Amino acid sequence: MTGRRRGARTGRGWDAKPPAPARPARPGDDGTGWSGPSDGEAAEGAEGRFAAGGGRRPAGRFGSASGDGPASDDGSPRAERAARRQAERDPHELAREICLRQLSVRPRTRSELAAAMRSKGVADEVAEAVLDRYDEVGMIDDAAFARAWVSSRHHGKGLASRALGQELRRRGVEAEVVTEALAELDDETQAQTAYELAVRKLRTTRGEPDAVFRRVVGALARKGYPGGVAVRAVKDALAARSAEDAELAELLDPDLFDTPEQ
Repeated sequence: MTGRRRGARTGRGWDAKPPAPARPARPGDDGTGWSGPSDGEAAEGAEGRFAAGGGRRPAGRFGSASGDGPASDDGSPRAERAARRQAERDPHELAREICLRQLSVRPRTRSELAAAMRSKGVADEVAEAVLDRYDEVGMIDDAAFARAWVSSRHHGKGLASRALGQELRRRGVEAEVVTEALAELDDETQAQTAYELAVRKLRTTRGEPDAVFRRVVGALARKGYPGGVAVRAVKDALAARSAEDAELAELLDPDLFDTPEQ
């Protein structure tokens, strides 16, 4: 028996044929004999499922499952339902939610909370009931608010009694409560704060001596300091810098400057 010639075609050598590409699956290859619906049958099946489901189409990319159009459009059924649910909510619950949201930012006066609820359409009687309850439990306290405001704004911003009183009145704090809060800020404390402000302001103000004096006094007056307090603070700050500035301070006549009184 002749031996096999070296290099003969064996299916594994250099001349072996490459394997045939895999044949795409054809209907019925899974052994069930079912080839799937045709395009027409698939369309009929989808329409049948749509009819069986009560006319609800699958949710599309730009629409809701009900086919009502985009859910985020103004005037859409979803927006109308949300507005209706809002209107049907307990008004006291809505009022409390508004107050809590306001108080989570910073303490508020009773007047500020009432204004916030009014802007959202809360009835005055509902707002009053909620605010009375918050008063009872200590969640709002205009007297405590005013005291904290005076302390914080004076030491943080250097504001004097006049400016602090204006800010509190704009926030709806009653005049009597404002007066009591400002009583804790004595004249000596305000004079010391005015002096410290003048020292800082003189470091950064440039110009002729009378112009510098005027600008620094004006800066203190805008913070609510009376003219006499502002002038004295600037003169003392000048005198503390050097002997030359002390002589200059004595030469400056406060009556030549417009220093508004409280």
